[in-house]
Amino acid sequence: MGFVCNLNLHGIVVPIITPVNEQEKVEESKLRNQVNYVIDGGVNGILAFGSNGEFYMLDPEEMEEAFRIIVDEVNGRVPVFFGIGSIRTSRCIELAKVAEQLGADGISVIQPMFLRPTEEELYNHFKSIADSVPNLSMLLYNNPGRVGYTLSSNLVGRLAKDCENIVGMKDSSGDITQLSEFIRVTKDEQFSVMGGKDTLIYPTLAMGGCGAVCTTANIFPELVVSIYDKYVNGNLQGALEDQYKLNPVRLSMDQASFPVATKDMANLRNLDVGLPIKPNLATSGDVLEKMRLEMDKAGLL
Repeated sequence: MGFVCNLNLHGIVVPIITPVNEQEKVEESKLRNQVNYVIDGGVNGILAFGSNGEFYMLDPEEMEEAFRIIVDEVNGRVPVFFGIGSIRTSRCIELAKVAEQLGADGISVIQPMFLRPTEEELYNHFKSIADSVPNLSMLLYNNPGRVGYTLSSNLVGRLAKDCENIVGMKDSSGDITQLSEFIRVTKDEQFSVMGGKDTLIYPTLAMGGCGAVCTTANIFPELVVSIYDKYVNGNLQGALEDQYKLNPVRLSMDQASFPVATKDMANLRNLDVGLPIKPNLATSGDVLEKMRLEMDKAGLL
């Protein structure tokens, strides 16, 4: 019997913030609070160690600790994904097996950063990871803005066809044409494409995507989820209005250093998620004031 996917991948998945204390250790109580906040806000899934979860700052022991906390607090209410961002294939495989042992519903794997791999190298990289955990669902994560190159639609199509447990992807390219190509080449496979830009949830759904992975769902889950819910329930105008309500707020985050704006904005909303991990510093001055102003204009303070 082949792989059977038990995931109904859809809606809004949040790349959850990883709160840390002054010693930069995982803050368990704040992480548990954040889990409950986003679930109460209606999200359809949680991604640990996404870009805004500061995966590149955490060592394996810290990731294991945080993931145990998240899985325990979620307690089966929504699917939980383990984000993997190592460059080395063998290290990704080790993390994939840890994720499986810890009860992950799936893994999300970003393309190797710093390198510029050929398509065949990328194919072997992703397939090797998928083959190492044949009973675990895997998502591809395309983020050209952070790694310097994009996954091709040809590569994604090959992986969707050849690997049963590669069941979907997150595309953070911000390129609607590329997103639509990912959807087109995989439409005959059991494969789901999620957008990765909070400002493009509505267009992603209109192109045939199944949802989006949105950092602002850490802060305004009800608003972000409403875009998806209204769209799938046929209230297209309401969904579009909510998208346009969100966009200026999300765009105001771009003036801060990546990825600290998510924690900045969460703290502006009194969510108390702590500081970013150094060398990143909390935002201040005019940039922070601009974020506060846009939140206030949108009625989100």
